[in-house]
Amino acid sequence: MSEQTLDYFISKRQIQERDAANIVWYHAANSKSKIAEALTSSAHMIEADILQRGHEPKEPIMAHPPETDSDITLREWLKEVVISDKGIKLDFKSLQAVAPSMALLEEVRGQLSGPVWINADILPGPGGKATPLEARAFLEAVGPLHPGDVLSLGWTTGWSPDADNRVSGYSWEMVREMEEVCGALKQPVTFPVRAALLPQSFPQLQWLLQQSERYSLTVWIGQSDRLVMEDLLVYRQKMDKSRVYYDLLESQSNTFRNLPGYS
Repeated sequence: MSEQTLDYFISKRQIQERDAANIVWYHAANSKSKIAEALTSSAHMIEADILQRGHEPKEPIMAHPPETDSDITLREWLKEVVISDKGIKLDFKSLQAVAPSMALLEEVRGQLSGPVWINADILPGPGGKATPLEARAFLEAVGPLHPGDVLSLGWTTGWSPDADNRVSGYSWEMVREMEEVCGALKQPVTFPVRAALLPQSFPQLQWLLQQSERYSLTVWIGQSDRLVMEDLLVYRQKMDKSRVYYDLLESQSNTFRNLPGYS
């Protein structure tokens, strides 16, 4: 089940094999100009953030905190997306926005062709200071999903160039708590994990993937993060390539692909 997104892009002849590292991402398409750029880009998946507008009319908009407004609503954003064959990842930043957003998504279901990922941080993670969305309330607000939809369920995280980040990674307690949340779900689930926090986390995340064939990882990099790209190789070398996505900037992806041991 973790390969359904890959199967779609193979069917479109946009990738050649079930290697999740081949999927290209466009980040923070949270404005009219950004979604226009994303739709003409080489990206397979378009990611955007959703929150409830902070003033009337209160409706789902494309924005990332601390922003409280945007020049494009989710309804307008979806109208742009349905004319493409790209996948979308909707990243929820407020619980209030989830139910009305899912209703808007359902209105355009018949026109969407690409994969749909639904993302939120639902548990506290290493260094996380933000408040996660409450897991049960989030899943209830999302409601029934289409069989191919992917739940992207993560942990709040933090990273500082002044801290010894390599000491703290995703702990056994964190991955076991996530498995308690996801074990009874029917959907494919991907776990977004912060690359800078991975060096100490391989045994824990390997165990998590072993709990279900529905599970995958999505490795992402924060804007200010520093990391040794070689630290990512163990995930590529020792895990099924169809089950580890790499949500990297183009320059980072090129560096990663050229490392000895990548192939």
